[in-house]
Amino acid sequence: MPPSLSEILPEDGTAGTLVGRLWRKGKPAGPAVVAVRAEGVFDLSATVPTMADLCNAPDPAGLARNSPGERIGPLQDLVGDLLAPVDLQAIKAAGVTFAVSLLERLIEEHAKGDPGRAEQVRGELNTIIGADVSTIKPGSPEADALKKTLMARGAWSPYLEVGIGPYAEIFTKAPPMAAVGYGAEIGIRSDSDWNNPEPEVTLIVSAKGQIVGATLGNDVNLRDIEGRSALLLGIAKDNNASCAIGPFIRLFDSTFTLDDVRQAKVELEVTGPDQFRLRGQSDLSKISRDPTDLVRQAMGGAHQYPDGMALMTGTLFAPTEPRKPGGTGFTHMVGDLVSIRSPKLGTLTNKVNHCDKIPPWTFGTTALMRNLAARGLLR
Repeated sequence: MPPSLSEILPEDGTAGTLVGRLWRKGKPAGPAVVAVRAEGVFDLSATVPTMADLCNAPDPAGLARNSPGERIGPLQDLVGDLLAPVDLQAIKAAGVTFAVSLLERLIEEHAKGDPGRAEQVRGELNTIIGADVSTIKPGSPEADALKKTLMARGAWSPYLEVGIGPYAEIFTKAPPMAAVGYGAEIGIRSDSDWNNPEPEVTLIVSAKGQIVGATLGNDVNLRDIEGRSALLLGIAKDNNASCAIGPFIRLFDSTFTLDDVRQAKVELEVTGPDQFRLRGQSDLSKISRDPTDLVRQAMGGAHQYPDGMALMTGTLFAPTEPRKPGGTGFTHMVGDLVSIRSPKLGTLTNKVNHCDKIPPWTFGTTALMRNLAARGLLR
């Protein structure tokens, strides 16, 4: 049974400028850039064949609102065809942007990826650090003083370097075209025993470095693998279907601005086949680096993205609740239903499976270009 529109749309429905991508059936079939309006879903591909084209326009929201497009049908009938709402954009992520996530990364590192040692290490680290890192501005004199103290005690870490140092952790979450969208299966590796969802606001950034909108993302993390070594970040983060984005991009307009992003609340619910239920919340107002600072560190004079960028901003959420009596903490099970919701951005829902059981990613940039050409959409 398809979800009700109130379950997927923002609280104010279609009042904002909502755009996305869906797979249009037909001959030839292919992805379409769409606007989601009160009257239904409209195909904008004749004007903007890719989402990168739309987000790099001088006025993305105005273009999306004023392009009439072809009405495909009501959203209720098309939910099953939704794709991730980005295509050619680089998919980047920022890590260790909240104090809680900083401590959890330190725990992973010191526990060497062993969830059984997590609680012991958590207590040890609180004693060693001896400071409330949530009050420390990254790159400040206070942060530098704490760094020197911890280095003298042999307690410095790569995670502290990016958590309170001058440079943010920015990494590639997935290649362009690799993200999955609303309703798709999201992947964990079968050789991971300690992993969790990471519900995050995802910034949509133009090639000029301007934030033009936002959406939701799930930056799935394999904690045991990353905990063994920070150099295993690629294996811990970038796997088949391990990145979900959606359901839609909400472009900046009079109803939604960067200040709304700065104050965004993100709620998470995981419902398992074992009847386990996990709830949590992330609050972007508690982030240690402003979204504009993260964007400046990700792209600029030293690094360009000519098709723009989707940038996950990190999460405050780090689940420690045992899944089983006497267990060592939360980890995913195959069949978990993960729902991420924010009032102004709607709901992103995915079901967990092993990466090698999910159909492999085959529709990349070359396939997209050929498909658009066959449909007469490239000019």
